[in-house]
Amino acid sequence: MRKTALDMVHELAKRDRRVVFIGSDLGAGTLDAFRKEMPDRFFMEGVCEANVVGMAAGLASEGHIVYVNTLAVFLTRRAYEQVALDVCLHNLDVRLIGNGGGLVYAPLGPTHMATDDIALMRALPNMTVLAPADAPEMRRLMLAVHDHEGPAYIRLGKGNEPAITPDTVGVKVGDVVPIRDGADALIITTGVTLHTALPAAELLARDGYEAAILHCPTIKPLNVDAIMASVARAPVVVVVEEHIRTGGLGSAIAELFAENDSLRGTRFRRICMPDVFPDRYGSQADLMKWYEITPENIAATVKMASTSIGAPLE
Repeated sequence: MRKTALDMVHELAKRDRRVVFIGSDLGAGTLDAFRKEMPDRFFMEGVCEANVVGMAAGLASEGHIVYVNTLAVFLTRRAYEQVALDVCLHNLDVRLIGNGGGLVYAPLGPTHMATDDIALMRALPNMTVLAPADAPEMRRLMLAVHDHEGPAYIRLGKGNEPAITPDTVGVKVGDVVPIRDGADALIITTGVTLHTALPAAELLARDGYEAAILHCPTIKPLNVDAIMASVARAPVVVVVEEHIRTGGLGSAIAELFAENDSLRGTRFRRICMPDVFPDRYGSQADLMKWYEITPENIAATVKMASTSIGAPLE
């Protein structure tokens, strides 16, 4: 997924002379072809994320479209003031490409796991937040966001995820992606949790539950009309995300439930991390299992919610 994102930056730079790339401590050889072909638009900086974002803001204020790439946790925490005041306040065309969203860097511990990045970026006015599920979707979103006005945060998964998203044309920022039909429940995903939801739907089908899946690669701006249309048809809605409970996609969907009386009879559940800093080490898969972001838990949650009609909303 990361390679696809960076290859797209190179491709876009060939088409559009406004494109500039800034990397932060990415290692020798990253986008080497870009560097050789367009050295005046390629910058590789050290471990100085606040400065990198300030550079990006300055270049964007002069009419460039600037792509910044480094670890997600450093872009969203270390450089937060610069992202807010230098980039978002002025609604500049800076694209922040965050490596290792969620639990990807589980071997490195809580300092490197971006489990609150969506909440942080969602809170900023003018910021667009994207989380593709696979490399083909990454390519489509990179094309879509290039001409989108204002800043964007693009959350990258681990990479090498199997291609599972439908090959659609004319993708726009804000589009949702219907993946599967079903009348018994609706599972809403973003980013790589689509890979978790698909086997969950198969488990449910074995037990006679037909679950729809709606994938949201754009978390902000949220496509309220499309999501509401799907939610309105579902007796049970389960949001699945690789993020803490606070401020992510689940929170955004919960806001829709709170503000729409027509949804009062719909069961709503979230599968996500609790409001904690991860305190375990291992692989991304290990921690997804530890926090029960699994097909088995999705299926169990749907079935339990389906039998709790009349219980209070979560």
